[in-house]
Amino acid sequence: MQIARVVIAIAVAALTAALVESARAQQATPVEARNVVLVHGAWADGSSWAEVIPLLQAAGLKVTAVQNPLTSLADSDAAARRELALQDGPTVLVAHSSGGTVISDVGTDPKVTALVYVAARAPDAGEDFVALSGKYPAGPVRAGVQEHDGFTKISEEAFLRSFANGVVHKKAEVLYAVEEPAAAALFGERTTAAAWHSKPSWYAVSKLDQTINPDLERFLAKRMNATTVELEAGHLSLVSHPKEVADLILAAAGRKK
Repeated sequence: MQIARVVIAIAVAALTAALVESARAQQATPVEARNVVLVHGAWADGSSWAEVIPLLQAAGLKVTAVQNPLTSLADSDAAARRELALQDGPTVLVAHSSGGTVISDVGTDPKVTALVYVAARAPDAGEDFVALSGKYPAGPVRAGVQEHDGFTKISEEAFLRSFANGVVHKKAEVLYAVEEPAAAALFGERTTAAAWHSKPSWYAVSKLDQTINPDLERFLAKRMNATTVELEAGHLSLVSHPKEVADLILAAAGRKK
């Protein structure tokens, strides 16, 4: 009996040490990166990062916005990998919305030193993210999603009222004009990796999000042990709160305390 208690005590101590070490790994000083690669989500294009990009460039970072094809996860992954291959050193990989699926899949690239999720999906490897999302109340944007020939777009009313809530109306109208259709099948595809298990991660929760439930965002951030900020913003925080989003990216790049 005494031996069994000793064995159990040793096992508990080893597990505690492993958990502490994991937490320390997440909280360690970030590797200083020189590059940032940005991945947009569904119903958007690379211009959705236009407010954030100059703030990162002003800090001396090389910035690339991927033009995510939104036709399939394989196509989106390939587009991100092409841009990662062109980077010349440590790189922070950033995603908004469904782009989080992409960076979870390709973020295992050795050049990637940190991951930043902005109101984004963050699936585990092989996870049914549609089922996970179904555990939380759906946002009003879902009612405005329209499908034509296998591709989805958001109606103008739902886009301006709920997808771009918190964005200046004139700017929201421009974003609606460049809305990129997303393949309907894209949302149910599953990753083969979850880079956040091995890479330090940061997460910006949008407290007023009407596209992805804010409580789901909080769950994802907590699950990955991410350094987390909460913004008084709708889904498009990268447009309405670019400084806060840029600051989070700079922190992940080791450029801001």
